[in-house]
Amino acid sequence: MDKKITVLAAALATLFSAAALGAVPQGYPADYQKIVDAGTKEGKVVIYSTTDTKAAGPLIKGFEAQYPGIKVEYNDMNSTELYNRYLSEQASGGGSGDVVWSSSMDTALKLATEYADEYASPEQSKLPKWAVWQNKAYGTTYEPVVFIYNKRLITGGDVPDSHTALAKLIAGQADKFKNKVTTYDIEKSGLGFMLAVEDSKHDKAYFKNLADIAKGGLTVQSSTGTMMERVSSGENLVGYNILGSYAEARAKGDKALGIAYPKDYVLVLSRVSFISAEAEHSNAAKLWFDYVLSEKGQSILASQADIPSLRNDIEGNNDIDGMTKLLGDALKPIPVDESLLEYLEPKKRLEFIKQWRAAAAK
Repeated sequence: MDKKITVLAAALATLFSAAALGAVPQGYPADYQKIVDAGTKEGKVVIYSTTDTKAAGPLIKGFEAQYPGIKVEYNDMNSTELYNRYLSEQASGGGSGDVVWSSSMDTALKLATEYADEYASPEQSKLPKWAVWQNKAYGTTYEPVVFIYNKRLITGGDVPDSHTALAKLIAGQADKFKNKVTTYDIEKSGLGFMLAVEDSKHDKAYFKNLADIAKGGLTVQSSTGTMMERVSSGENLVGYNILGSYAEARAKGDKALGIAYPKDYVLVLSRVSFISAEAEHSNAAKLWFDYVLSEKGQSILASQADIPSLRNDIEGNNDIDGMTKLLGDALKPIPVDESLLEYLEPKKRLEFIKQWRAAAAK
């Protein structure tokens, strides 16, 4: 009899523990419990993301701990693959991601204009106004775009501190930098294309600087990881338009990798996320979405994934306030709005790529 009571007590303790973990977060509306219950019943959320699985790991772990009845199915792709796969699945009416989370802000917003569910997150008031578009697409991070260089081979005054300085450095030593400069392939990487477009908006001499940067020969890649590896090994000497979050994370254990924040302007990327209007696990998707934007989720990104937070109430300096103290007025956040869509119009996109290739000698 005592044994039965002990087993029953243990079962009840487990049940109440799970209920407590899946409870409504503090400050949320009381009826949010319905979303928690429905999401737990769905039992799963499917994420399509460009954020590396390794970087997203702590966030996934934290979410599954808070909502133990929900399993995260995480699909890590590059931005072009994500866009094409999601678009194809929506057209065919087959299963697809419940949540899209992409560093290619423009293509993510384009998908959101047609396929996003409208959802006013309880966390919205904690976000900058430029990071929310029509309660459909949300910015989720605050990531400066940087230069990287090989610290053994580029030192002192040769470390570039502006886009013009980078161009002059390479043009002035074309032989040294022959095939030693790397950046994104703007035709294969949606992120690379978007960053090139944003550069052209902030730098009046963009195409001239690009031509100077390419004087030694430009090596293009579709992966940030590949570019960092090549610069670290010395195969390349400099990389530009690199996500600072990934560079800072790697530099902690890589003494060869240097990071330079340009002083003229620093583009700031915010990974765009939305919930699919046709999400099979729509309630679990809302729980994931809110968790990513919450103080807890953003703290995990900032402290464990080295991805700066969009909020200003995160402990430490890896948030919007910390970045502002470090870089001040040079920061140029890319807003989540219709301006992202301008260069996705086919004719304008092709014209930009043609002009870019001419300047880059590609």
